[in-house]
Parts: sequence; structure tokens; C-alpha cells
Amino acid sequence: MNDCACFESLDLSDEEDKPREACGLFAIHGHPDAARLTYFGLYALQHRGQESAGIAVIQNQQIVSHKGMGLVSDVFKKPHLEQLGGETAIGHVRYSTTGSSILTNAQPFVVHHRMRSYAVAHNGNLVNASQLKNELEASGSIFQTTMDSEVFLHLFVKNLGMGFEKALLETVSRIKGAFSMIVLTNSGEIIGMKDPNGFRPLCLGQLNGHYVLASETCALDLVEAEFIRELDPGEIVIITDEGIRSLKNPITARKSFCIFEFIYFARPDSTIFGKNVYLMRKAHGRQLAREAPVAADMIMPFPDSGTYAALGYSETSGIPFEMGMIRNHYVGRTFIQPTQSMRDFGVRVKLNPVKELLNGKDIIIIEDSIIRGTTVRTRVKALRELGVKKVHLRVSGPAHRFPCHYGIDFSTKGELIAARMSVEDLRNFLGLDSLHYLSLEGLLQSTGIQNPENCFCKACFDGCYPVAFDDSLSKDCLEFPQTA
Repeated sequence: MNDCACFESLDLSDEEDKPREACGLFAIHGHPDAARLTYFGLYALQHRGQESAGIAVIQNQQIVSHKGMGLVSDVFKKPHLEQLGGETAIGHVRYSTTGSSILTNAQPFVVHHRMRSYAVAHNGNLVNASQLKNELEASGSIFQTTMDSEVFLHLFVKNLGMGFEKALLETVSRIKGAFSMIVLTNSGEIIGMKDPNGFRPLCLGQLNGHYVLASETCALDLVEAEFIRELDPGEIVIITDEGIRSLKNPITARKSFCIFEFIYFARPDSTIFGKNVYLMRKAHGRQLAREAPVAADMIMPFPDSGTYAALGYSETSGIPFEMGMIRNHYVGRTFIQPTQSMRDFGVRVKLNPVKELLNGKDIIIIEDSIIRGTTVRTRVKALRELGVKKVHLRVSGPAHRFPCHYGIDFSTKGELIAARMSVEDLRNFLGLDSLHYLSLEGLLQSTGIQNPENCFCKACFDGCYPVAFDDSLSKDCLEFPQTA
């Protein structure tokens, strides 16, 4: 067959071995350049979701939005931002954990109810969304999307007879799971809220007297907003022209901040839980070096995962840090695969080894996680073929053995290779000379946080889920039934 007939699109938006998180949120109140600032805020949060992006603004007491599939820079061009006039805006970047990756499910999601409009942007996963949706549909609600985020809005508008603030409190008391949310009303209020466990980050800042909400502080930095504080678990903040006020969710719970934010999700220049992510990842690497020392010529990451932990491992071990793999930063989300016969092309097109540096060496690779194992196995095989003598792998977090139901896209145990294999079996499968995961105790210790065992969700590592979940929960649990 002619090779030209075999061209196909290859998705390179994320390696298959990497977990993917739900979303990034940004909002600003009362600023004359709200849409443009929201665009830049979303740009800073692009790492949290690459499937879709959207911005909603207030224009003449109406919510106007623009959203689309793809990266922020693909969805928004200069004319779009010029059309999104107004002084109050919210924005969203998405990776879907509940609901298909389609334009209908892109956020912010807007509804109209009794001459009022509301838009919601959500990061997390509602574990009782399926039961609530069934209840709402039985009472007459009609759903437009298959997102769990829409469940919140239906509950909220049903409760508005209680008054605005009581409706918020009643609604958040009904939904369970992980939710950092931002709601925009057509009268100009911005509401930010976190679930009682505080699974996902959400922080408050200020820019020239205008309040800003963002998933991470790196977004505040880009727009030159001053960081004020993180929202407390269970807190609801309401931002209006008169200022800001805070409500407390009536449900209390143990703090369960997702510790994987520190290991992988958050940008290294962000500060979350009062700790800088870059320095935290270096601390993971230092602890890993103490737990699993091994002789080698050099330490290297697979860019960009594991880079900061590798620096910490190098500092503690005294073994030189090298960039043995060079990343091609100009590869987009898709690439044309030249022929079907070029096996593993999707892996190799993004990273290329420095052959002269690696040949004949004993190396330590630092990774932040192993989810399915296929990409790591391919890369280790390639290193062997280059003449690397010994390959040791150190992982800067414990083994993922349990599915996540709170907003990370591995919701079944079968997706996790460490749940099916012992460490020794996995070492053999990956073709390694040695394999070591950072212990859970070492991970918690390296946070430097007092009583860390009472602060974090560690369910993907230890199977101890802080919030009970629906056993039928899955990414497509809210999908519409297929018709013949």
C-alpha cells in the first residue's frame, strides 16, 4: 500500500501514561478589560485542561459567552475578545471526567431561569450526580448536557424560592464529591465555592481593587494580581459591587486536599496549601533519594514530568542531573503519523535522546507517576537500544492502585498497572534494573505540613475514600441513552 494512503491524525495532547485532571477556573469582577484578563488567566491554567475553553461575560445585564474545542489560543482570537465586552467575566478550561468531550459540554455552562441567567464553571467531580439527575428529571428538569456541573444549576434554581444565599447553601449541602466552582449571575455577582473537603484548589486575589478568583496562583501572577488567600474548604464567597462576603457550607468534613496536585497537576510556580509546588517536588525527590539510593552516572527526567523531583534527588545523592531527553516544544495537539509501520512514533516525536550523553551509562530516571505503563516501557526499550547499561526508575509518589472518583481521569482499577502487578513484576514488564516508588509516609513527611495525614486525599494510593461514591460512577454515567 502507498504510504500516503496511511496518513492519520495522531493525538499528542497528552501521553497516555499521564493522569489528566478536570479543569481550570478564572474570574474577575468589575474590571474594564475583564475578558482579556480572563483569557490570560486561562492561558496560565492551560495545563489543567486542553479539551475546551470558554469565557462568559456580563453585557447589559445579559450573560454572553464564547467557547470552543481546543486550546485557549485556538478558541479565542482578537475579534472574539473584542466582542466579549463587559467588566465581569468567568472562564474555564476543561478536561472531561464526567460527560463527553463535545462542544455542548464545554464551559462556562449558561442557563436562563425566570428572567435571570447563570453561568457555572466547575473543577472536580460530583459523585452523586447520577442520583441527583434522576431525581431532578423525575420532577420535570430537562438537561441540555451530560455534565455533572449542570446538576448544580438545576438544584440551585429550584431552591431560589428560599432566597439567593439560602439557595446556595441548600444546593451545596446536597451535592457530594469534589467541587471548586465559580458562578456568574446576569446582575453581576461572582460566586466562588469549594466543597467541604477542599479537594481542588481555588484562590482569591485582587487587581487594582478588583477581586479575582483562580484555580492556581500562577494565573494571578500572569495578570499581576495580588494573592490574598485560598478559599477554605466549604467556603462560599460572593463578590458584588459592594465588596466581598463569605458564607460557610453547613456540612463539615475532614480536609481532603488532593495530594496529587503537588506531585503532578499544579504548575510548579504556583503556591497551594501555603506551599510552593516547585520546592515541594524537590522535597519529594530528596526524600526519594534517601529511601532508594542507587549508584549511577547520572539522573534524568522524561521532560517535563519528574524534572523538579529529579533536581531534589540529584542534590541529595550527589549524582549529576542531566537532560538526557530533549523535548520538541513545537509539536501541537495532533500530528500526522507518516506510516502505520512506524511503531511508537507518537512517543518518539515529542522526545529525542542525547545519544552521546547516554551511551554506556548507568542512569536513574525520575518520574512523577506510572498509570498504564506503556509509554515508560517504550522509552526504556529505546534507551537500551542506545547502549544505556543500567536503567533505574524512581517515582516521586506512591503507586497508583485505586481509581479516583474526585476528578482525575482514571476511574476504574483496571486502568492502573500497579493495581495488577507487584513492583517486581512491573520492573520486569518495564525492562528496568530497579524500580522504587516514594512511600506514602515519605510523601506526607516531605510536605512539611503539620499532621499531613489529616489534610490530604490519598485515595488513589491507599484506597481510603473520604467521600462515599456511587458504585456506578463513570465518565459516561450521565450520557443520554443511545437511540436505534
